Amino acid sequence: MKFRQIKETCLYVQDLTRTTQFYNQVLGLPIIAEAAGRHVFFRTGSSVLLCFIAEVTKEINDLPPHFGYGQLHVAFECEPEEYLSWKEKLQQAAIAIEHEQEWPHNRKSCYFRDPDQHLLEIVMPGMWGNDQ
Repeated sequence: MKFRQIKETCLYVQDLTRTTQFYNQVLGLPIIAEAAGRHVFFRTGSSVLLCFIAEVTKEINDLPPHFGYGQLHVAFECEPEEYLSWKEKLQQAAIAIEHEQEWPHNRKSCYFRDPDQHLLEIVMPGMWGNDQ
């Protein structure tokens, strides 16, 4: 048996309005679920980005509590021909690119922060070898 992919990943945020504005309006991720004061979920290709208010999720009774603290990292994959457009979009939105990395096989990625200071990355396919 083997896993196919990571289906969802989770970030813990302080302000859902600010989070929604950043991920939906700036990065263009579609919202697929919301609960006022608790969470907002975004579609990212075939995966889901879950954004929770950590303190509220400690009170979950029907599922194991989802909560955590600290700055996390998420990488978003884009088509190679869209990489430069993504960088331009970030720059037009006044989002600072902290670092750009050149990887083997002529792959690139760039790092930037969301409003909660999570480290985000835009990557080209193939950066891990056979993940075309």
